Amino acid sequence: MRGKTPLRSPIVGLHHVTAIASDPQRNLDFYTDVLGLRFVKRTVNFDDPGTYHFYFGDDAGSPGTILTFFPWPNASRGHSGVGEVTKTAFSVPAGSLEYWAERLDGQNILVDQSGKRFEEQVLTFPDPDGMKIEIVAHADAREVNAPRFASVPPEHAIRGFFGVTLLEQRANETAAILNVMGFRKVGEEGTRQRFSAGGHALGNHIDLLIDPAAKFGRSGAGSVHHIAFRAKDDAAQKEWRVEIAKHLEVTPILDRTYFHSIYFREPGGVLFELATDPPGFALDEPIESLGEELRIPQWLESKRSLIEKRLAPITLHKSLPPIELQTSSGKSI
Repeated sequence: MRGKTPLRSPIVGLHHVTAIASDPQRNLDFYTDVLGLRFVKRTVNFDDPGTYHFYFGDDAGSPGTILTFFPWPNASRGHSGVGEVTKTAFSVPAGSLEYWAERLDGQNILVDQSGKRFEEQVLTFPDPDGMKIEIVAHADAREVNAPRFASVPPEHAIRGFFGVTLLEQRANETAAILNVMGFRKVGEEGTRQRFSAGGHALGNHIDLLIDPAAKFGRSGAGSVHHIAFRAKDDAAQKEWRVEIAKHLEVTPILDRTYFHSIYFREPGGVLFELATDPPGFALDEPIESLGEELRIPQWLESKRSLIEKRLAPITLHKSLPPIELQTSSGKSI
């Protein structure tokens, strides 16, 4: 499988990652109060409107920063395996890992601080549903667009995605489709291969962890449902759809209100999406009040009262003051 990047616009990195959670309030509290992300949008699962769809990101909900969840109350715990994203990594400045280690420890979160990959230091820890999160000290971390209500100091704020790790039994076919999408192999350490898109966009690293003996996982709370890559606009997405359809089955273009999407499953089993940057999350509410009210698509407005009765009540905490922590040497951070 070989391909070339369409002339119009390359895929520069991830647009969003979508995962499954259980308790909505616990999920909301962890990603806003602990990780300091902004609650960008509270809406519903368009295919299951009796449940929420949460979006977290930077202050404006920029592509490359968005982690989304389907929080299904009482969902059973999933377990990771072949054909799934096993780690979702965020980027922070190179000097911020000590701050994050202290912050997470203060929340009684078990953190593995021993990781180092491709010369980058990595913290690994679970979210409340067991989803594995990584924070990568990244020399090329972009300028901050810090969430306005977060207690994380802007200089240490999560910038957005670094990338994701896919567990695969073999690499060649998945590597080939990544090549078609413009991701090139840039490194290899043991059984890990790294593919990167050109430039310095958020989420431009895709790691393949190869284990021929690994078993398939089970989807559930703590599992990543799919990952979405960025298309510059509708025209670029249409060109990419033609290109990808030469190799894999691709869905029609679907309207997700805040972006337009196509879906396809890479040869190893991970569900991929290609989502447009526009129109964005300020489409139906101002940036100043993102995430404060329930937003649902126009075609569901006639059922709003029924939908609201089925959704669990949630509380968004705002305007938390920065927390001053001290390192083991007594230095304030």
